[in-house]
Formats: sequence, C-alpha cells, structure tokens
Amino acid sequence: MPSYKNEGSRLFNVELSPESATGTWKTWNLLAWWMSGWHSLGGYTMAIGLFALGLAGWQMIVAFALGIVVLYFTNNLSGVAGQRAKVPFPVFARASFGVNGANIPAILRAIVAVAWYGIQTYLASAAVMLLVIKLIPSSSALTQNSVVGLSTLGWICFLVLSFAQLLVLSRGMEAVRRLSDFAGPAIWVAMIALAIWILSRAGWSIDFTYRTVEGNSGVIAMLSAMFITVSYFAGPTLNFADFTRNAPNEQMVRRGNAWGLLLNATAFGAISIVIALASVKVYGEAIHDPIVLLKDIDSIAILLVAIIAIGTATAGINIILNFVAPVYDIINVWPRHFTFRKAGVLVAALSIVITPWNLFSNPVIVNHFIGGVGALMGPLYGIIMTDYYLVRRGAIDTNALFDDSTSGKYYYSGGYNMKAVSALIVSGVLTIGLSVTPSLGVFAPFAWPIGVAVSAIIYWQFSKGDIRSIEAAAAR
Repeated sequence: MPSYKNEGSRLFNVELSPESATGTWKTWNLLAWWMSGWHSLGGYTMAIGLFALGLAGWQMIVAFALGIVVLYFTNNLSGVAGQRAKVPFPVFARASFGVNGANIPAILRAIVAVAWYGIQTYLASAAVMLLVIKLIPSSSALTQNSVVGLSTLGWICFLVLSFAQLLVLSRGMEAVRRLSDFAGPAIWVAMIALAIWILSRAGWSIDFTYRTVEGNSGVIAMLSAMFITVSYFAGPTLNFADFTRNAPNEQMVRRGNAWGLLLNATAFGAISIVIALASVKVYGEAIHDPIVLLKDIDSIAILLVAIIAIGTATAGINIILNFVAPVYDIINVWPRHFTFRKAGVLVAALSIVITPWNLFSNPVIVNHFIGGVGALMGPLYGIIMTDYYLVRRGAIDTNALFDDSTSGKYYYSGGYNMKAVSALIVSGVLTIGLSVTPSLGVFAPFAWPIGVAVSAIIYWQFSKGDIRSIEAAAAR
C-alpha cells in the first residue's frame, strides 16, 4: 500500500485515504447500488407525485426518463472523479473548498442525509409494523398510545430496524456492498408482484392519458418533472465518490451508471407509474403510498414477500444514500476522533433524536428546512465539478488533501478557499429563495440546474487567475 507523507496530519484518517479504497465495486455492484437507490417507498412516491404537475401518464414516463439521462451524465462526472482520486466526497471537496472549508459541504450534505435517513427508517418501520399486525393481530393493541408521536409498536419496529441498519454499517463498506447486491434486486420481486396484482384487479387495462390536473401539460410542466427527478438524487449525485472510489476503473463506473440508471431506473419509474394508473381504475384515484395497496392484499404469503422485499430495499437505500454520506462527513470534521463505526453510531442516534415521524408529518419543516438545505446540493455540485474538470483539468494532489500546513496546496486562506465559499453564498441564496418562496413556486423545480449553472459560472470567473497559474506550472 502507498504511504502518505501527511499521515501525522490532523486531517488524516485511514478510512478517508486512498488506502481504504477496496477496488471491489464493479459494474454489477454499481448496478445493484442504483437499484437500491431507486427501489424504495420514496422513489415510488416521487414518481407518482409528478401527477400533481398535470401531466398525463405517458408524459410522466417521458419526463422521468429524460431526468434519468441527465442523472446519467452528472453521475458519470462525479463518479469518475471519485474513482480517480479514490477518496470520499468530503476529502475530494478539500481541493475546491480548502482543507477546512470542505466541512461546509460535508455538514450541509450530512444534515440532509441524517434527516432523510430517519424518515426512510420510519417509513420502512411502518411497513414492518403492518406485517406484524397482519401476522399477530393482538399486537394492534400496542398501536393505541403515543410516545413522542409514535406508538409503542411503532417504536419497537423503528428501533429494531435502526439497530439492524447500524449492524450492517458497523461491518464496513464491504457489508454495505453485499447488502446493496441483495436489496437492489429484491424490490423488483415486490414491484412486479404488486404490478401483476393491481393490473389483474384493473382488468389488465390502464389509461396512459389519465391526468389529475387539466390544462398544465406543456413543455414547462415536462421540464419541471424532469428536474424534479434529477433533484430527487441531487444529494447522492454530490457524494457518489463515497462509493465509486472503490471501483477498479472508470469504465466500470460508466457501465454501472448505464445499466443502473438508463435501464433500471427508467424501468422502475415506468412500472411505478403503471401501478398508479392501474390503481386509478381500482380506487378511483392514483395511490401515492404503496403501503395503502399492501393493506388490501388478502394473501399473507404475498404480503409477507412484498413487505420483506420493501423493508429490505428501504433499508438498503437508507444505508447507501443516507447513512454512508454523513458517516464520512462526520469523520472528515473530526478525523482523529471518529472511526467508521463510531460515526455510524452517532448518525443512528441523531436520526432518533430528531423524531423523523414528526418531521415527515410537518410539510413546513420538510419543504423549508430540509428542502432549503437540499437546494444547496446544486451549487455545491457546480463548484466542485467546475474546480475538478475545468480549473484543475482532472489533476488532484492526493497527498495535499491531507496537508494541514499553511503552505499546503489546498490550505488557501486559513484553510478556506473563499472563491468557492463566495460562489456558494451567492448561488445558494438564489436556490434557497426559489425553493422556499411560495410566490416563486413555479421556478422551484429548476433550483438544481440553476444552482449548478450559476455557481459554476461564478466560480469559473473567480478562478481565472488560478487557471492561468496551473497552465503556467504545467508548461514548465
């Protein structure tokens, strides 16, 4: 293994360094990662939520697929960069934001991830609770009380699922890879079974022209749907390096993205919309929560398979999208004090303290706080990718990422690159405003691409002097 001259630095932690990159995440593993990422209650609800834009079923499928194409290219950029550098996202961000400034994107990403980790755990525990009640009817007596907004049975299911997820993460990234390999394909079993069941009830006939809102199905509505799809994965796109750093080569990253996004994610969106359209014929409206559909299944065997698949898949997406990111982010803030396991325990504890069921039931908090912080994912992506591909032309000094001396290449001013911080502030104010201001709601779906473009342009302008210096150094 290579030795890093800055191993004694306060910034160094072996789990953040290229030494810990496993080289085991190949094409199939990244395909399974994308399966785990999309195949969840949240992914289904997001896809069906596009009905609110007034689109017909076929328009939703087209817009969703176009969003997937955008995600394919953006994740190729972030994924390949991570594979080359072989460091997780918060360390990679040190090149653009500075060795101390990288904590800004790390903490912002961690806030979003911890909140959604708790919410996804709660949603999965709700599915488990449904199964428990079906198998043990007397357990419904434990649902009649409320402790901080959750019943006794709800608490039991939530804590058991939290512990199970923590147990996986405590075993490291290889355990995460193995869970992803299983959880990703598992949900297809449930989704196909659910589709067959609801289609049979609908008489094997659906109306692809169905829409819930009339008079709002033009190009703008389809573009809105496309970028809502992109924004749903804005956080994971930003920290994709956490996983692709473990890929043997960049070709496997691109192939994994092609299979996992262009084929798998598009198919998942299409089957989700088909299920919703079939539910219109059965219930008179599109069902946004698949748990509602599961409650109508009379067969205990089918219900058992469906809920186990959904519960496992939701745990899978939670770990890979909402658990690994804040773990690396916390280690990056305190490299000398945290290990992968210790940071995981802290994330799990925080996800309980925030009582995610209360967050989920409060749209003001979800839309204004989590949504507002989430709106910064676009500006962060624009700055970091512009720095790597346009300013540095794909060249990063990995040793310097762990150099905390004032003469370090990425120390800048006090450890902060104020050009990146300034670009984030300007573009961030704009994207947060678009996301949380009701009167600007029509622009909210475009917060991510606007944030990427504005931050990239500002940072590019600020960095022209650096570009000339880098080109001069290369010429010598």
